Amino acid sequence: MDGPAAASPVFWRKVLRPHRSLPPRAFHQMMAVLAGISFLSSLYFLHIGAWPVGGFFGLDIGLLYLAFRLSYRSGRQVETIELAGPDLTVEKIGIRGEQRFWRFQAYWLRVRLIEAEATANRLLLSSHGRSLSIGGFLNADERRDLAGELEDALGRWRADPG
Repeated sequence: MDGPAAASPVFWRKVLRPHRSLPPRAFHQMMAVLAGISFLSSLYFLHIGAWPVGGFFGLDIGLLYLAFRLSYRSGRQVETIELAGPDLTVEKIGIRGEQRFWRFQAYWLRVRLIEAEATANRLLLSSHGRSLSIGGFLNADERRDLAGELEDALGRWRADPG
């Protein structure tokens, strides 16, 4: 594990982030609508004498909110892969903001896509006995695309490391 690379011209760069289909503003709007529906439904059940049902409506909304917040928290992950000068560097930022760096000699780097089944695979960067898994939050097709893109960039770089 090494620090960030020295300033060299960037040959290829890719920033990976987990996909979140619901933007935060839409999430707050959805939660407001669901809370309103739950509140009105709770009033109805309170009116007919089934008051414990209201607590379950509140519990459902609370658990749904918690699940979305955890999903957004995991969406803070970022992986930056950069081919600059003689090195390929990987910077990973975790959900708590911790940063980790890896540096590989690009000329000796192998990109390995390990297929487990049609819907599962693992993408590894390997060099000099060290391996690093990247794109763990991507789906299998996105990892395949990334492997192809990375192999293409390394092939072009090796042809003219400039």
